Amino acid sequence: MTHDRLRVFAGNANPELALEICRALNLELSNAMVRQFSDGEIYLQLRENVRGMDVFVIQPTCTPVDRNMMELLLMLDALKRSSAQRITAVLPYYGYARQDRKDKPRVPISAKLVAALLERAGADRVLTLDLHAAQIQGFFDIPVDHLFAMPVMIEYFRSLEIPALTVVSPDAGGVERARAFAKRLNSPLAIIDKRREEANVAEVMNVVGDVSGRNCLLVDDLIDTAGTLVKGAEALLEKGAASVSACATHAVLSGPAVSRIEESDLKEVVFTNSIPLSEAARKSSRIKSLSIAKLMADAIRSIHEETSVSTLFV
Repeated sequence: MTHDRLRVFAGNANPELALEICRALNLELSNAMVRQFSDGEIYLQLRENVRGMDVFVIQPTCTPVDRNMMELLLMLDALKRSSAQRITAVLPYYGYARQDRKDKPRVPISAKLVAALLERAGADRVLTLDLHAAQIQGFFDIPVDHLFAMPVMIEYFRSLEIPALTVVSPDAGGVERARAFAKRLNSPLAIIDKRREEANVAEVMNVVGDVSGRNCLLVDDLIDTAGTLVKGAEALLEKGAASVSACATHAVLSGPAVSRIEESDLKEVVFTNSIPLSEAARKSSRIKSLSIAKLMADAIRSIHEETSVSTLFV
């Protein structure tokens, strides 16, 4: 692979992942200065020539969401004004994805606004991972490559050879994702019927499917406060599950999430490194992180070489 026209930049959101991706590409991370003025404004300068280059900007819009989003937008604008030939925004985690529709009067569709901002700032295409709602791709008028962390997760759980495994969807909306996991792990599927009264507050009502004596694996796209996760685990154990583990692509883990996981009966919770783990999460014996660097690097390579990205979905 020739790297003559390829450049990879990153903001401050997840520099460790960016470096891992560059190592997988056998490429140096391009130099950019990103710092903050005393009033909080961000100052950014690209430290190398990008004229005519195929440029990828790696920046998940995780906590602090608005700062990381602004860093990304400013870097896209700087690249556009520096005559980069093509600019791809690489968002391992797409912030504001949960606000993808008007479900109440007088609320914004924030996921659509973010898409418009990325396009306006100068992105020619987007590479992202496990969107909260796949239809967010339709908010863009530029190409979107939507990857899935499932191959990384499946490889890990296959290696554990868990006996009597049942894959569980934590809610009705996640059934398609859980069914795909169950099919690849050759395991039965169960579903938790959950009713949410308000944001970040969930009440588990019922378990659909036989989980008695089974080792259950809860599968989700992200875990935020871990309230749903812990209550789901409790419901499964009350129904006779032998053990409960969980996996999710994005470790949002806000508020009391880590302490809830630590105090729960969950055996293990597995994430990817799309979002960097907090210090507390790194120290937790129940939280494990899998790297998506090779997956993202393979996608960047395919986009750069104009080959198919769909082979990464297997």
